[in-house]
Amino acid sequence: MGRVTERRRVVRVRGGRAGVRPDTLVAEEPLEIRLNGKPLAITMRTPGDDFALAAGFLASEGVIARASDVQAVTYCEGATEDGSNTYNVVNVQLAAGVPVPDITLERNVYTTSSCGLCGKASLDAVRTATRFPGLAADPVRVPARVLSALPDRLRAAQKVFDRTGGLHAAGLFSAEGELLDVREDVGRHNAVDKIVGRALQAGRLPLAGAVLLVSGRASFELAQKAVMAGIPVLAAVSAPSSLAVDLALEAGLTLVGFLRGPDMNIYAGEERILLPSADAATA
Repeated sequence: MGRVTERRRVVRVRGGRAGVRPDTLVAEEPLEIRLNGKPLAITMRTPGDDFALAAGFLASEGVIARASDVQAVTYCEGATEDGSNTYNVVNVQLAAGVPVPDITLERNVYTTSSCGLCGKASLDAVRTATRFPGLAADPVRVPARVLSALPDRLRAAQKVFDRTGGLHAAGLFSAEGELLDVREDVGRHNAVDKIVGRALQAGRLPLAGAVLLVSGRASFELAQKAVMAGIPVLAAVSAPSSLAVDLALEAGLTLVGFLRGPDMNIYAGEERILLPSADAATA
């Protein structure tokens, strides 16, 4: 198994003086995801929770929706020419009777740590039908004061970030602000897949009544992953994309951006955020 961090030599300049010292960096390695033995996708990720990442990726793609859809998840041996196991190739074997999607060039995608899913043939191909269509009817309500406290709680839970400063995080919270799970990765979409995959493995999908907080921006693929997992509220500390807002409005997802202390922008589903009366009266 690859290490989460690695040490590298660095020339550090402070106050005009230079010195050589070791620095702790977050590890980044490729992970190939195979489905029933056939290559499906490659993502650059931080090693760890690889099985959950693969399961979350497949849930986001609409291939699986519950733990029983998976017969086994294993590392592939002989992944290199000399036959050694790199722990960078994972095979997901579907359970008997679970439909195997057509693995074509449209689905055989390369994902990077920055952009999430890339290379989709069209927007329609990305808008995978969710297995949990009741998202718009989720009755959860989240006080704005609870939402405002979540970024600090997420930051406090980022153990590897403290050592490297180079990781994104995704946190799953209850409507009362309880931290349910947190994952870190070089790619924010990978961190979300790990959250979703762990929930799937534990039989907790759909994640009704939950709040997903991501460090950085809220892209279309992150909004899609929230919708596919049945998460009603997605919040980000930075900006959403226009397509993320479009999807949120279409799917009934509450989307919050620029969540920084008491300040936030609510782009969709504002009825789920309980605002102070003075703020609610201001249009």
